[in-house]
Amino acid sequence: GMLPKYRRLVEQLAQAGLLKVICGTDTLGVGINVPIRTVVLTSLSKYDGSRQRLLKAREFHQIAGRAGRAGFDVSGTVVVQAPDHVIENHRAMIKAGDDVRKQRKLAKRKPPEGFVNYSQDTFERLLAAVPEPLTPRLRVTHAMVLNVIQRPGDPVAAMRRLLTDNHETPRSQAHLQRRAIAILRSLLQAGVVERLPEPDATGRTLAVVVDLQRNFSLNQPLSAFALAALELLDPLAPTYPLDVVSVVEATLDDQRAVLLAQQFKARGEAVAEMKADGIEYDERMELLEDVSWPKPLEELLAAAYATYRPSHPWLAEEDLSPKSVVRDLFERAMTFGEFIAFYQLQRAEGLVLRYLTDAYRALRQTVPDGMKTEELEDLIAWLGELVRQTDSSLLDEWEALTDPTRDEAAPVRPGDVMAAGPKPITANERAFRVLVRSAMWRRVELLALERFAELAALEAAGFAGDAGEGGDPLEEGEWAQAYAELAADYPGHHGTDLIGIGPEARGPGLLRLDAAAEPGFWLVEQILDDPQGDHDWRIFAEVDLAASDAAGELVLHATDLARA
Repeated sequence: GMLPKYRRLVEQLAQAGLLKVICGTDTLGVGINVPIRTVVLTSLSKYDGSRQRLLKAREFHQIAGRAGRAGFDVSGTVVVQAPDHVIENHRAMIKAGDDVRKQRKLAKRKPPEGFVNYSQDTFERLLAAVPEPLTPRLRVTHAMVLNVIQRPGDPVAAMRRLLTDNHETPRSQAHLQRRAIAILRSLLQAGVVERLPEPDATGRTLAVVVDLQRNFSLNQPLSAFALAALELLDPLAPTYPLDVVSVVEATLDDQRAVLLAQQFKARGEAVAEMKADGIEYDERMELLEDVSWPKPLEELLAAAYATYRPSHPWLAEEDLSPKSVVRDLFERAMTFGEFIAFYQLQRAEGLVLRYLTDAYRALRQTVPDGMKTEELEDLIAWLGELVRQTDSSLLDEWEALTDPTRDEAAPVRPGDVMAAGPKPITANERAFRVLVRSAMWRRVELLALERFAELAALEAAGFAGDAGEGGDPLEEGEWAQAYAELAADYPGHHGTDLIGIGPEARGPGLLRLDAAAEPGFWLVEQILDDPQGDHDWRIFAEVDLAASDAAGELVLHATDLARA
């Protein structure tokens, strides 16, 4: 769950000799490059996600093999702690000394229930054991088939060679070949791939259709379904960009930590509402069973998938998983850090970042350029910049590998892409404008919900005291007074009835941005969607570009809520 940049930092500090002890899970054996003299294992048993079991010989040798610094040490030291109950019994025996009577009265501690015990014999057996053989895990994916098709030469012969010249069993090889044929048929049916009447100059008999973008790819098992499902969306709908995101997210692997955190938050809010409505405890508990994490377009996608599956029998029913992580992050107008804090995901930051990276890649590569509206392009640019500003290593390494101008003989090293750090946040103007829109929209939502204290806290937290001539941040009373004046213009309206927060209200047409009014600053006006459509009231704000670059995040503060 650790962000890659933290892991890189641990590597750098350890290599500089500044860390004496590093604590980690057994993945330390493969996930980090540090010089280690001594490896200490607190146990020879582990919980593998489904059950408690002893370490396998391969796992033990992988971890123990880290002991000893290459080029410095001729050997390393491996220490394994005895089980806690064995240590306690040993201490009790020492305390009893040579007194036989005390030794007989000792009540030896037993292993905890469910604990898989181990001993010196277990340790010695693992030392002498030969690591278990590796099991092949070859999978045929849409991305693999597309990559082979785009190589020079006959793709059918190349794929047959790939699926037969490997370490899989004959039965598995036959299954892989059937899967490859089924995927090819689905790509032909979807219009992604076409048969050539004659082999081209490079010997290809198949080709990816020319109207797809250069980096087009289908990285998920359900990417082809996503491509088909996009046809069901209305490009003119105000929710179209977010609906495209929801289609793509439904095909990505679940990050259970995020989904369960969203469910926990949703159930907490539901309980508060039900208590306020006077619903009894037993009924509340029954109703809570139906509260889950957000699943946009669930009915539409489920119906489309039910139609799609019969012609793609290798797909499992549970493969489709509607969820809202990117969409939730965008709709709440949060930064990465705010999202992590809101859902208390500090121990899963790395998992969240990897999911966002996968979503960004899928949106860039799977959605055809012809289906990308300007607002969707803005959203994709925002997501990419959010990932880069959080930790650019994953995207930098991927983009370096996919860069057609890169020297293929030059290796891509994590340190190379980490050295320069993230670019200034204002360098990507398109993504920066989306950050401004999101920040202004967050203020609109808080204002519509009459959360004046939160508005004041938001301004105080992000306020730059020397940022232009904006003065002090707007306080709670100032927000409340201006809101009262707004409400007086529309008697009988309040809350979200007074200030619209629907898709139209969030549209780019209600945001004005002047990038040339003052050097180093942007002046912003967020027009409020009032009941009569007058659009007289607006939130005025100022963006400090230099402060944003220095902070690595948007520095914006509202200067007024007033009638234009």
